[in-house]
Amino acid sequence: MSMADLIQRAPKALLHDHLDGGLRPQTVIELASEFGYADLPTTDVDELARWFNRGAKRNDLVLYLETFAHTVGVMQHRDAIERVAYECAVDLAADGVVYAEVRFAPELHIDGGLTLDEVVEAVMAGFRRGAEGTDLFIYGLVTAMRQAARSLEIAEVAVRHRDNGVVGFDIAGPEAGFPPTRHLDAFQYVKRENFHSTIHAGEAFGLPSIWEAVQFCGAERLGHGVRLVDDIELDEAGDATLGQLATYIRDRRIPLEVCPTSNVNTGVAATIAEHPIGMLRRLRFRVTLNTDNRLMSDTSMTDEMIACCEAFGWGLDDLQWLTVNAVKSAFAPFPERIKIIDGLIKPRYAMLKAEQQLGV
Repeated sequence: MSMADLIQRAPKALLHDHLDGGLRPQTVIELASEFGYADLPTTDVDELARWFNRGAKRNDLVLYLETFAHTVGVMQHRDAIERVAYECAVDLAADGVVYAEVRFAPELHIDGGLTLDEVVEAVMAGFRRGAEGTDLFIYGLVTAMRQAARSLEIAEVAVRHRDNGVVGFDIAGPEAGFPPTRHLDAFQYVKRENFHSTIHAGEAFGLPSIWEAVQFCGAERLGHGVRLVDDIELDEAGDATLGQLATYIRDRRIPLEVCPTSNVNTGVAATIAEHPIGMLRRLRFRVTLNTDNRLMSDTSMTDEMIACCEAFGWGLDDLQWLTVNAVKSAFAPFPERIKIIDGLIKPRYAMLKAEQQLGV
């Protein structure tokens, strides 16, 4: 049994995955035809898949975000949104994901006349249908766009749907020039409602973004967070000295939603082997492994795990550590997290390790 085969069967947990970044290329083409979206660069499935991936590999976050015009463009009707959410759940379950929080920005899906609440309802209906009969527990994170001015309204939508499978609030979009504190009222509202937040911070922009997200906005998790390396000094022997912010985040066990392939696509790191996740894991930050955008980065949780094992010499113990980290850091209720860790993740990894030792 090869390592790749073991990884394919390993249980996985995913905290950072964008609904509009994970469509099947065939679905993009079918929805464009069905709902009259005429702006696709091509209607050939293989060409379109390559176009999205090529568009993502331009080493720039803003250019990377341009590719989303087409996925969002075909997600303006209830049936389209529900189908995309359904297929997302089906695809994650097929990849061995047992726990997922998938994020989406309702304000991007109202050009066809849907209300913000109707968008959320369509997504959550699709998730439920797609996860039925599988081991997957799937929840929604409602995202506001940081360059817009609707974050408080979006936060209220998120809280309104807390009993409908939405477990948290997020902001996304271009980091530079749009600091988290622009949305302070939204994060304070979320906190007052005893609800959860994660913030895209420390992806394309440095330490000030992370600092504001944690210390002003109260982020419970950091989307990406890899620019923390700017606050870590390594000497020639490889020993690390952490600055005050990095120390605080490690001490408080604030989870990092790390997305290696996506970060290579946006120019954060040149290769997976040079990606900060290796060092952050070694220094025992609360690291989690994620896909970010499965279509644009042509990736899956299995692909991310295989790439990191090849780059850093990780084994099943490392993958179990990352997976347990993710479920510990999840926004689902505590009893459910314990059930997933003790009932699914640990027993399955024990079985895979036994197979590996026996060489089955």
